[in-house]
Amino acid sequence: MICGYDLHAHSTASDGTLTPTELMARAAAAGVQVMALTDHDTLAGLDEAAKAAAGHGIGFVPGVEISVTWSNQTVHIVGLGVDRHNAALRAGLDRLLDYRHWRAQEIGRRLAKAGIDGAYEGAKALSNGTLVGRTHFARFLVQHGHADSIGQVFKKFLVSGKPGHVSGDWASLEEAVGWINGAGGQAVIAHPARYKMTRSKLRRLIADFTDVGGAAIEVVSGSHSKDEYFTMARHAGDFGLMASAGSDYHGPENPWMELGRLPELPPGCRPVWHNWDIAA
Repeated sequence: MICGYDLHAHSTASDGTLTPTELMARAAAAGVQVMALTDHDTLAGLDEAAKAAAGHGIGFVPGVEISVTWSNQTVHIVGLGVDRHNAALRAGLDRLLDYRHWRAQEIGRRLAKAGIDGAYEGAKALSNGTLVGRTHFARFLVQHGHADSIGQVFKKFLVSGKPGHVSGDWASLEEAVGWINGAGGQAVIAHPARYKMTRSKLRRLIADFTDVGGAAIEVVSGSHSKDEYFTMARHAGDFGLMASAGSDYHGPENPWMELGRLPELPPGCRPVWHNWDIAA
């Protein structure tokens, strides 16, 4: 069975390659019944996406994916059903966008020291001009022959110990969950298996997340294996959290991660959408 919900996706408002309008059209064509837009640290695409979703007759969930520094590691917290006009949420995201702007310039400076000129300008040209992320640098470096794939760019240039790495200085877990809850949303740990944490460290993250008011874990994710669906479902159950599902879709150039292909949640999960007033 296929899940009718996809609650994690990106557009050109951050590092996706489809506009919010194009993303909603693709979701409708793929049979998605309820779609969230969760761009990195920005609400910029939500108005356009909401209008497009209504035009296609699919349910829309306004969201965001907030960058968090926890235990010296970057993790992502998705906010679902947020009020995009909430002042505290917008102020917090503006702070993160200011940091993103500095970080992008610093990545460009560090790559220039490594002999790769014009990386910041090239990455910016591939972005919306406002939010320049590591994925934009990766696309630029692939286009200019410095790596064969985006994954290879991260391994060669953008992770700790490599020339273009800049340590994250993001929101705290408490701040991110507080912004989401204060904006009437539900906080979700995004793609938890992707962090490659030990079991004990992951459970510490989930415990801290629960303590500050977190609501759910992304059990079904485009970057999780089938075995990981069940592992994350058990973690959710152990901590009394709900379960979410999202592809983490970034665009059609990644054909292994498509909209509308997510399986149903494992048995026993309480869906994050169980009491939503959105038909699916």
